[in-house]
Amino acid sequence: MEPLNSSSDLEKLRKKILDKKDSKGLAISVCVSTGCKALGVQKVLEAFNVEIKKQYLEGKVDIKETGCLGFCEKGPRIVIYPEEIYYFQVDAKDVPEIISKTLINNEIIERLLYTDSITGKKARYLSEVPFYKFQNRLLLESNSKIDPKKIENYLAIGGYAALAKALFQMTPEDVMKEVKESHLRGRGGGGFPTYIKWESTRKAPGEPKYVIVNCDEGDPGAFMNRALMEGNPHSILEGLIIGAYAIGSHEGFVYVRQEYPLAIENMEIALKQAEEMGLLGEDILGSGFDFRVKIHKGAGAFVSGESSALMTAIEGKVGEPRPKYVHTSEKGVWDKPSTLNNVETWANIPLIINNGAEWFASIGTAGSKGTKIFALAGKVNNTGLVEVPFGISLRDIIYKIGEGIPDGKKFKGVQTGGPSGGVIPEQHLDSPVDFDELTKLGSMMGSGGMIVMDEDTCMVELARYFVNFLCDESCGKCTPCREGLKQANIILNRIVSGKGTEDDIDKLGKIAEVTSVASLCALGRTSANPVLTTLRYFRDEYEAHINEKRCPALVCKGLISYYIDPEKCQACMICFRNCPANAIIGEKMKIHVIDQSKCTKCGTCYDMCPPKFRAVQKISGEKVPPPIPEEERLVKRLREKKRD
Repeated sequence: MEPLNSSSDLEKLRKKILDKKDSKGLAISVCVSTGCKALGVQKVLEAFNVEIKKQYLEGKVDIKETGCLGFCEKGPRIVIYPEEIYYFQVDAKDVPEIISKTLINNEIIERLLYTDSITGKKARYLSEVPFYKFQNRLLLESNSKIDPKKIENYLAIGGYAALAKALFQMTPEDVMKEVKESHLRGRGGGGFPTYIKWESTRKAPGEPKYVIVNCDEGDPGAFMNRALMEGNPHSILEGLIIGAYAIGSHEGFVYVRQEYPLAIENMEIALKQAEEMGLLGEDILGSGFDFRVKIHKGAGAFVSGESSALMTAIEGKVGEPRPKYVHTSEKGVWDKPSTLNNVETWANIPLIINNGAEWFASIGTAGSKGTKIFALAGKVNNTGLVEVPFGISLRDIIYKIGEGIPDGKKFKGVQTGGPSGGVIPEQHLDSPVDFDELTKLGSMMGSGGMIVMDEDTCMVELARYFVNFLCDESCGKCTPCREGLKQANIILNRIVSGKGTEDDIDKLGKIAEVTSVASLCALGRTSANPVLTTLRYFRDEYEAHINEKRCPALVCKGLISYYIDPEKCQACMICFRNCPANAIIGEKMKIHVIDQSKCTKCGTCYDMCPPKFRAVQKISGEKVPPPIPEEERLVKRLREKKRD
């Protein structure tokens, strides 16, 4: 395509693209995100190409490779247009039937539709799927409609219209005013007002000024940023250019984890296409505004998501935080004024410019405007990315979108905010989700991790797990974080192994208090949240571990034992054959016994025992019943009973 020299050139090109588009034409959108690739979508895509050729449909069906729509556990996912029929968990062997029935004869294949786990009802359209029905997908909606590698797809849905509007109809001050009145807050964790950060960089002395996209995303299980980078990189780039224009920056960076190869690839293509079309580089659209972007691939350290650590990494140094006596907005990369925003924050900017601050501010709560993408995971029926308006309750996310807890288990808690977040118990399920409310409960918004836990979760072990993670990820630069996390980890390991003492709870509280106020960066200051919230809401579990040497959730290996109930044992020998430690004594026609001196408490026998018998029992804080005498292990009575 020829470079665009004006906003009118952009609109002419957009019109040309739309005129060519056949709204009634046959098209198949295939999700090729990282999640669907892991589930074998490449074979599905190959099968479509082969079958279309076999059916002589070449040139008549448009195959579009799109980004993530969030419901990753139901992938590979495809959408068939113009009817917009959504098929989930598609296999390569389903493709011939999809082509012959749905594409050619407009017949629905029932087994590929979504089935409601509660009602059993089939959903033909996305609006009928509970997972999507209760979302407000301002950012993720476009992922199923565009090929991220083709800029014309983004232009067809209005892409870069906000940039043209900002450059030719607004001054930098106008853009700043719009962002200010939208009340947009940063989506990277801290929730800092975006306008204040931008204004601080704009007014700070020194040139050049830098604008940076933070796509580090180190929270385990979180992939909000990755999904946007993979599925719609131009929306992020457009927001970044608009921000640069408002701030007075002419150079930007996209900091992205090295572990995100598809996100890197799609962003590199987006940068190249935008530059070729005159949407990036010198004299953008003939406006006189120059702006260039470089991609920096991060080494994968969790702490590098912190703003000053990320900027240090861009400089080519070890990614570790530095004291913020002067904000990075005034002295950031190479001591120059720098604005760093999360992927999600930048992607919201085109929406605000196109639709207006008043529209954006009408969504959400008084202190938190717009929508937020969460990575819903854990013990919940529906997992994946969910985009919801601020103010929605935790209950609605878990029970309407997530469709509740699997296997009829009881909800116990939900952790928000990633490893540094806090655990929120059942009594606060109706709390609205926004920056301030989550903080009041002892947790935080973070970048958007949300892990649901059921009755089988041990809260002491959970705190130990996350403290151990943070201990490993601490850069070690400051003593409160380095030593505080190490000591908290030692204490929690002692408690879960049954060696805790009465003063351990008091020690944990004091350590948490110090790390939360004295640590150098946010990793250390928020690392206390898992400990403090579990102590606040589940103190009885700590006391059970310490005083009774018992794990109420039957999780902690040091406090549980396994034994075989002689009344339920069927002498089937399944546990005997699968025990890796050869700790089970048994043979045909005899009730089995676990030799406690050999048992490693791996739980294999418990997992392998048929649920209809459940002869293997798990206990905690109790003595294992003594082995029954050899003569009583005979189970002929069971065989005789069966014969009768």
